[in-house]
Amino acid sequence: MVDKYIGRIVEIIYIDRNGKITQRRIEVLGVKDGRVRARCLTSNAPRVFRLDNILATRPAGGGRNAS
Repeated sequence: MVDKYIGRIVEIIYIDRNGKITQRRIEVLGVKDGRVRARCLTSNAPRVFRLDNILATRPAGGGRNAS
């Protein structure tokens, strides 16, 4: 699902380990073993997201390689 967005900017709805639901804008760097490596555009820092905790994904408007 998310692997088709490698190299692109997407918005995700994510539930963290504490059960908090957040919306993030990320650049997907890779997907492997149930984890998404990404750069969070808010903090400009690398992040790893568990694939099964991503509730929704959509391409983001604006930015590099977004549609």
